[in-house]
Amino acid sequence: MSSSSTLSKQVQFIHEIDKLKYVERMTCLFNSNRHENDAEHSWHLCMMALVLAPHSDQPLDMLKVLKMLLIHDIVEIDAGDTFLFDTQKSHDNTEEELRAAHRIFGLLPKDQAEELIEVWKEFEAAETNEAKFAKAIDRLAPMMQNASNKGGTWAQHNVAYETVIAKKQRIKEGSESLWQYAKALVDKHYKKA
Repeated sequence: MSSSSTLSKQVQFIHEIDKLKYVERMTCLFNSNRHENDAEHSWHLCMMALVLAPHSDQPLDMLKVLKMLLIHDIVEIDAGDTFLFDTQKSHDNTEEELRAAHRIFGLLPKDQAEELIEVWKEFEAAETNEAKFAKAIDRLAPMMQNASNKGGTWAQHNVAYETVIAKKQRIKEGSESLWQYAKALVDKHYKKA
């Protein structure tokens, strides 16, 4: 493949992922009523991972963690954002998301497309140390946002304490100390409520 063809594919991908800025999430920014978009979410998770990496229970390849956090929601350009506590639609819509991954990452030259699809699949499977930590960070961020917004989506959608704990305890697979912090946020909110 010529370098101009490679560049053309890469630029097309860059244009396509700009759409991530328009995918609105259910969660609002800290101390705000403005909803976060997926691009803001991904950037914030990367910063959190860099800062909170010492709390990982296992050694990490941080470049891989950052790649996961940067690309994990790109599929939502096609599949949309599914609210973790949605009772109508499963949060595990991996078939739809896999099609989206192949379409969007497939805009890139073959070697880059294959690498990003594999990194995305690794994040989804959540079996490696990097994926477990990335998932922990991805689950922690909205908890912190909700806590700063008087319960945020938990309060807005009447999500029961037990449901929040059940959906969020996956954090402890990546970091026991981050889980203890997160659980304390939930406990504090539900004691006030």
